[in-house]
Amino acid sequence: MSAAEEPHITVDNTMGAAFIGVICAASLYGVSCVQTWFYFNRYPGDLWYIKCLVAIVWLFDSIHQALISHTVYFYVVTNFNNVSEQANLVWSILLEVLFNGLIGFVVQSFLTMRVWKMSNQNKPLTVLIVLFVLGELTCSVAFTISSLKLVTWTDLTHLKSLSMTVNVLGAVADVMIAAGLFYFLHRSRTGFKKSDTMISKLIMFTVSTGLLTSICAVASLLSILIWGKTLIYVAFYFSLGRLYSNSLLATLNARKSIRGLNDEDGGNVSFSLQTFSNKLRPSRRNMKMAPNQTNISIKIDTTQELIRDKATKEKDFESDITDVGRSEDTSEAV
Repeated sequence: MSAAEEPHITVDNTMGAAFIGVICAASLYGVSCVQTWFYFNRYPGDLWYIKCLVAIVWLFDSIHQALISHTVYFYVVTNFNNVSEQANLVWSILLEVLFNGLIGFVVQSFLTMRVWKMSNQNKPLTVLIVLFVLGELTCSVAFTISSLKLVTWTDLTHLKSLSMTVNVLGAVADVMIAAGLFYFLHRSRTGFKKSDTMISKLIMFTVSTGLLTSICAVASLLSILIWGKTLIYVAFYFSLGRLYSNSLLATLNARKSIRGLNDEDGGNVSFSLQTFSNKLRPSRRNMKMAPNQTNISIKIDTTQELIRDKATKEKDFESDITDVGRSEDTSEAV
């Protein structure tokens, strides 16, 4: 986060925005708690590292919520009439930057792995995204270490450029991840109505995930630039980590409902989007040479994928984007 340029922070002109930010973050935290409970109850058979991922995100979320709540309580309640103390920094508002960065790093790393899988291991694209994700985490850690040595809000103004860099890197990483997943999902359309409906729903989740976090990061950045003498930007920054965690949990919890689209008419098709799209490419080439055989070829490929999934019961991790259509027997593995 960035420092306000005003030497003295007063309840009247700055902490109102911070208080609103804590309320919004607390509301989103309640949603993430419900989603976490829902996840562990609905997907007890998920692989252990996916459960650990969810648990770690929830833990960081809880710590971050406790830190920002302590910050507002310190300034608005404990030191409401203590103007000199309000001019000083409290440790919790500095440490919350680190946990916000950690939440973003974990979720963005998870989504980057999806881009890696969906792009058939496109190294240049994946490396570029990883650089932005690592850059955001590095700047968050550097900001936290540097700011903990400071005493007043005036001192914190020297780290304004670093805090702005955190927001910029986060927004760019979110946009790149969302754009990459959107492109590869759109390219994976098969021509089957049910599978295309599932892909469309996944695209909606992908775009909303990147869009919400990007808008929040940009709003925080613009608030620093336009209202630098206030704490308006924290109203957005406090909620950023919560948007990351909720977007992750919403995507994981939506897997069964998305797969349910496949069973509405009694269908039971299981496929991997990545494999399925690769399978269809030769079929599309065959369409030009033997259009009358197209439907038979596609049907055989689809049946082979279903048999292979049932026979091998593969347990390699694939997210709901790369394997949203698994049969109910293997739906517990992401």
